[in-house]
Amino acid sequence: MPSKQKAPVYVLGVGMTKFIKPRGKVDYTELGFEAGVKAMLDAQVNYDEIESGIACYCYGDSTCGQRVFYQFGMTQIPIYNVNNNCSTGSTGLHLGRTMIAGGMADAVLVVGFEKMFPGSLQSFFNDRANPTGTTAEMMKATRGITNAPGAAQMFGNAGREYMEKYGAKAEDFGEIARVNHEHSKRNPYSQFQQDYTLEEIMKSPMIHEPLTKLQCCPTSDGGAAAVLVSQEFLDARPHLKSQAVLIAGQQLSTDGASLFSRSAIDLMGFEMNKTAARAALKEAGVDIKDVKVCELHDCFSANEMIVIDALGLSEPGKAHEMVRKGDITYGGKMVINPSGGLISKGHPLGASGIAQCAELVWHLRGWANNRLVKDTTAALQHNLGLGGAVVVTVYKRADGKTNSPVSNEEVGKQNGLGYNPAVEAKGFTRSQADRVRSKVASSEWALSDTQTKVEARF
Repeated sequence: MPSKQKAPVYVLGVGMTKFIKPRGKVDYTELGFEAGVKAMLDAQVNYDEIESGIACYCYGDSTCGQRVFYQFGMTQIPIYNVNNNCSTGSTGLHLGRTMIAGGMADAVLVVGFEKMFPGSLQSFFNDRANPTGTTAEMMKATRGITNAPGAAQMFGNAGREYMEKYGAKAEDFGEIARVNHEHSKRNPYSQFQQDYTLEEIMKSPMIHEPLTKLQCCPTSDGGAAAVLVSQEFLDARPHLKSQAVLIAGQQLSTDGASLFSRSAIDLMGFEMNKTAARAALKEAGVDIKDVKVCELHDCFSANEMIVIDALGLSEPGKAHEMVRKGDITYGGKMVINPSGGLISKGHPLGASGIAQCAELVWHLRGWANNRLVKDTTAALQHNLGLGGAVVVTVYKRADGKTNSPVSNEEVGKQNGLGYNPAVEAKGFTRSQADRVRSKVASSEWALSDTQTKVEARF
């Protein structure tokens, strides 16, 4: 069934926190508040103009979203709490876009945040069926079970199958991690900013062959946010059109029957990745060969390998050849994960998809000038959650032009903040926060001491 033509929806503002190790030092209320204030400052809007709020998180009690959003104001707007595993953040973006395209709102604030536990992901509701239980049973029936973390086994097995079918080597997966760690040095929000040689990556502790420790994303605490707006909202603010980024194509897909084909690659959602990519690219009118920058869900290097294939970034079965040629980094065919990806930037589940959005918005604006992929006309985002859901999004500049570098000084003048948030992670003052908090229905009791805590971290 052909998709219906959607009304234009734009990303007008983005903001994020630094991604940090989960040590319980920063609560989700601070992470969500910091990200949301930054996004509204970037969009140059006040919370009173926001008509719906979408909170994205996986770990936390019900209505954590209200706890975060009430800090911006208590304007009685609808607030939705979204949980879709690791694709939670981009699912929130998809929901916001759907609402605006459908005429339900002109401005939506999407905030993703996560306060996680150290170590590998774990289940909490052990008195009921696990939603990925049938996936785990298929893995057990086809590849067996080890003592490694479950997610590493699943994605590692997909990597093994890619090696068996297409001739990829263990070093190809290591090279993916090496590139992402190298990219992260230029991202001020990355959890890790250390460069590693391929040898160091390959000699790090083996988790589940071919995956070594430095090929696995860490758990993280962090927040990210985006302000989405309609054409009418943007037209009323013509001075902001140069920073607005169009969501030109987007598709949220879930698993097909091939999930249980007994293939380790299919078990990781290969079919839904292909389906979502084709639909998003078709809606955007973009040929995959014209994409120069992509934020891709590299929870493990093995997933980046199979997703390069699924998205059509390489010829079928030749993703490893693309890696070997250097075509996933600067100087090659395209740049994948200029942010450092989940492997090095970090992976606070509810925030990851929105952080990917922020990175690509900064590239299309020309603001990411210490890692800019120049002459970009379209950017691709891929965010995956087992269980399963995937969101693939294509972004373009609102003015239809290619990107070009904008100096840090000029960015600071345009946004009124005096600095470029794409290349420098800073906090904000109380007066700046008050600029975007509701003028008609704010509550100091709801804010509590969050502002003070945010200021203390910078």
